Amino acid sequence: MKSVLVPINPAGWPFIAIFAVVALILAYIAEPLGWLGVVLTLWCVYFFRDPDRVTPTRAGLVIAPADGRICLIDEAVPPAELEMGDTPLSRVCIFMNVFNVHVNRAPMDGVITKLGYRPGKFLNAELDKASEFNERQSLRMQTTDGHDIAFVQIAGLVARRIVCQVHEGTQLKAGERFGLIRFGSRVDVYMPNGTKPLVAVGQLTCAGETVIADLKSTEAARTGEIR
Repeated sequence: MKSVLVPINPAGWPFIAIFAVVALILAYIAEPLGWLGVVLTLWCVYFFRDPDRVTPTRAGLVIAPADGRICLIDEAVPPAELEMGDTPLSRVCIFMNVFNVHVNRAPMDGVITKLGYRPGKFLNAELDKASEFNERQSLRMQTTDGHDIAFVQIAGLVARRIVCQVHEGTQLKAGERFGLIRFGSRVDVYMPNGTKPLVAVGQLTCAGETVIADLKSTEAARTGEIR
């Protein structure tokens, strides 16, 4: 039952209530429409589910901040609003569709040193240019072991609301919740230059559980293939 009756993120209750009211109105108009409203309400409940996760805790591990699929691994300059310079850093991008859990979690232990919000477009979040042109909320973290990393919530084609629940000076543990994005989106993680990701493009991730990199490892970057 725990896999079915999972907790609901508090940010979802207003939306669930709206969907339920609409379902009642549709049922008053016509019974078939009412059943459609019930289905949409149940989907809204499903969307805002917020299950607990078991987070690996060894120093140096970078944990996936989002459920979804690795859509891009490359090197890129972090968002300018974070003031991290112009040197490209190792980047892992995770795309979330409307069926993924959308609660975002911290990739490492540390303190938030800078936040930066930038309004923008709502292009398909899977596109590389989405990181540059889409609405985004950027977070810079000084990790407990002295690294400077960043993670960015990016709105997508359907997503229209980024929720960030932390502020500068907030202490976070790896796997701890820090926000969510409503209805489809992407999260990018920027790690020290030279970091070799331990995931491959196309791989599925579990927020708070999947290890996407190890800053203490000298292992070569991994590749993957469909089998």
